[in-house]
Order: sequence, then C-alpha cells, then structure tokens
Amino acid sequence: MSASDPISDLLTRIRNAQERGKAKVSSPASRLRERVLEVLQHEGFIRGFTTVQQGSGKAEIEIELKYFDGAPVIRELQRVSKPGRRVYASVETLPTVFNGMGISILSTPKGVMSDADARTQNVGGEVLCTVF
Repeated sequence: MSASDPISDLLTRIRNAQERGKAKVSSPASRLRERVLEVLQHEGFIRGFTTVQQGSGKAEIEIELKYFDGAPVIRELQRVSKPGRRVYASVETLPTVFNGMGISILSTPKGVMSDADARTQNVGGEVLCTVF
C-alpha cells in the first residue's frame, strides 16, 4: 500500500496506532509525509515527530501521538484526494471540516498547509486529507 499512496499509508498507520493506544508509531520517511506531519503538529493533533536513520541507510519517521483523558485527540482521519481521483479546491471552495473544529490539509504551490493558512495566503490546491 505504501508504494502507491504514501499519504494514505501514513494516515492508516496513525489511525491503527491510536486504536491500539500506542504512544509512538513509525513510518517510512519522505518530504511529503514530513510536511503533512508538520501541519498536524502545528495544529495540535500530534505531539511531534523525529526522523531517525536506520542502519540500512533508510530513514523512518517516529510520530508521537497525542491523547486527552485517555482518548486520541484525532477523532477521524480521512483521505480525500486519492491516486485514482484527485480532488482540487480553489480558495472559495475550500471545505470546512466539522464546522471549523477540524482542518483540511492541502498541497498548494506555496507548500503543504492547513485550510486556514491557505485562506490567509489566498491559495488553493489539492485537498490531501481532513482531520478532526
């Protein structure tokens, strides 16, 4: 699964680790995954992440998950744009998630950012996923 859709693989790893109550989860490293995790960390959905070099020369990302009163902070992670069906949105048509309580993560010409940042910078792009 990770070869064809790395973002979906990352979201599934986070979802599965939270179902099991894990404190950390690891994922293969890539720049796109790191940018998505930076947005999640900036918005307060995860504690943080670090890139760790493995002995074989491959890098992995260790993600520290965030919980509040024993429940995961991330209630739902949903992939929007998939390899078979890309979803793009302009600034006017950016989706609001959970009446503004959640975020959409976009890949824009100015980088990967949340929907609020995209509205501020007046830029649209590919809607990667929604989080709340």
